[in-house]
Amino acid sequence: MNNKITGKAFVLGNNIDTDQIIPAEHLVYSMTDSEESKLYGKYALSSVPIQESGLPGGGIKFVDVGKHLSEYSIIIGGANFGCGSSREHAPFAMQVAGVKAIVAESYARIFYRNSVDGGFVIPLDSTMKINDKIKTGDEIEIDLDQNKITNLTTGTSYQLNPIGDVLPIIEAGGLFEYARKTNMISQ
Repeated sequence: MNNKITGKAFVLGNNIDTDQIIPAEHLVYSMTDSEESKLYGKYALSSVPIQESGLPGGGIKFVDVGKHLSEYSIIIGGANFGCGSSREHAPFAMQVAGVKAIVAESYARIFYRNSVDGGFVIPLDSTMKINDKIKTGDEIEIDLDQNKITNLTTGTSYQLNPIGDVLPIIEAGGLFEYARKTNMISQ
């Protein structure tokens, strides 16, 4: 994996729960059927209330109508990102929509674990609140080696907490793939 991730930011507020990430009525789609699973991306973040999104002017859609991939590959969140029910569908929906990394002030433990265990997205912790410093549409670079996020639009950088030992699990495609790859379980 390239140790730098670049892309456009989509900025959210605090307490973004799993029902906002992927509304419950869309949990009926197969996660293994390649065509049907695209619906998770299509409906990702489709129910985040405008007043909670932190978006100036509101109304910016995460995924354009009729598509399943978002132009935004980096989510910038506030505190308690991924709270709510313990569904793995939430980080999966982010992955299907094209999200590579989420940078938040803090995470709900189950969302963080589901992100890592499924190998869906890289959950990074910022060392300070940054969802009030980055705007939706800003070009962002995340340097995993330097534990740094840079807003290429403004030239401002912020420190991230080290990702630790979870990156190889995500790179392998999840916990079971990592265990197979490292011969912890049989192929």
